[in-house]
Amino acid sequence: MSLNTLSGRFALLTGIFVLLAELLILLPSISNYRLDFLESRLERAQIASLALLATDESLASDLESELLENAGVFNVVLRRNDVRQLVLSSPIPGPISATYDLREQPFWTSIGDAIAQLMNPANRVIRVIGAPVNQAGQLIEITTDTQGLRAQMIDYGLRLLLISAAFSVLTALLLNIAAQRLLLVPIRRVINHMTAYASAPEDARAIITPDARLAELHEAETALAAMQHTVTSALKQKARLAQLGQAVARISHDLRNILTTSQIFADRLETSADPAVRRAAPKLVNSISRAVNLCETTMAFGKAEEPAPSLSRFNLAQLVSEVTEGESMASDRIEGGEPVEFLTDIPSGLMVRADRDQLFRVLSNLARNARQAIEATRKPGTIEIGAGETDLEWWIRIGDTGPGLPKKARDHLFQPFSGGSRKGGTGLGLAIAADLLRNHGGRLELMRSDEEGSEFMLHLPRELAGIAPEPIAVTAP
Repeated sequence: MSLNTLSGRFALLTGIFVLLAELLILLPSISNYRLDFLESRLERAQIASLALLATDESLASDLESELLENAGVFNVVLRRNDVRQLVLSSPIPGPISATYDLREQPFWTSIGDAIAQLMNPANRVIRVIGAPVNQAGQLIEITTDTQGLRAQMIDYGLRLLLISAAFSVLTALLLNIAAQRLLLVPIRRVINHMTAYASAPEDARAIITPDARLAELHEAETALAAMQHTVTSALKQKARLAQLGQAVARISHDLRNILTTSQIFADRLETSADPAVRRAAPKLVNSISRAVNLCETTMAFGKAEEPAPSLSRFNLAQLVSEVTEGESMASDRIEGGEPVEFLTDIPSGLMVRADRDQLFRVLSNLARNARQAIEATRKPGTIEIGAGETDLEWWIRIGDTGPGLPKKARDHLFQPFSGGSRKGGTGLGLAIAADLLRNHGGRLELMRSDEEGSEFMLHLPRELAGIAPEPIAVTAP
């Protein structure tokens, strides 16, 4: 077991903490052992005194030395009935070095006396005072030496440490086994899942299934699973976008050539003898020109980012008219369905500053989404487009009477392949519109979406970075 592992360090720390706890218990235990030793001397001295007092006084001198030797003391003093009496006595080998009253000895004082006894190897003569057992007097006092006490205290301490060490090893082993089963095994499982997932993050089968019993580990597994789901979805989406980007670049190359040829033929329509054809020809040419320009832009950049807008001032009402006319024609071609009605409320003289082709794409995407949503219901509907201006911005409102956006579309409104509002939709229209408006410094906002329809608001700022704000045009009545 290596100390660089969690289990090794856990076992080491467990052993250290248990030994530390045993050391904190050792000093009080040795102190109690010393007190028991001295109290046993008091009890034996009391028994010897009572034995002597119970015998005939003529036999007392013969028994005194034997009783003192068996009790391990030099003399014994009893106080009974407020009278202090020297019961047993013998010569004291030296001066009394200390007096200990066991009746009123505080805990910390007792520990200090025990430590002092361990630190002093010399044999000393001490006086010990205590209370007689069984109320055989008021006080008993003995004089004894400390010979053998220190050795017995050391022996007792070593035996206690040996037992503590055995318990420490056993405790560390049991705790390590418990930690292995409760913590380390689930942690290794999470690590194995992370390793397997890192080797194939696109594979949804490698995502962990939270099943830990411990609440903390279960939360960690749940958070890991959520993160893996998010990463897997993002990787799949990025892979799909990369594939789509390659496909779009190839398609744009060939489509540009086709549209260029169509543009040549469309130009010739302007010389047609049919007046209706001549009127429709410029609009057809403009539409094809936008398509060609979009294809060239896609191939030039070769990525999903849109080019910077080419700003110009133009009449918004005319642009909206082009959008609604094209969508109305598309609605009229739907067989078996009700045509969608377009209503506009835009001041005829309202001029805006933006990229005309990009704003056309924004309005066309929003109008087409609204039209397709209404047509899917097979019921008549209306699309309203209004516009206005303030001191800070131009705004354009597009509302419809369709069925409203589903919850998934609202939650992922401007994310490609996630915010589709109808079955089979990709959600690219809203994502492209939002991206184009951000390039203008503006934003696309969903105002409402319910069973009565949806309403979007476009915001175009008058002031761009490094460009002075556009003054509000005054339209003559």
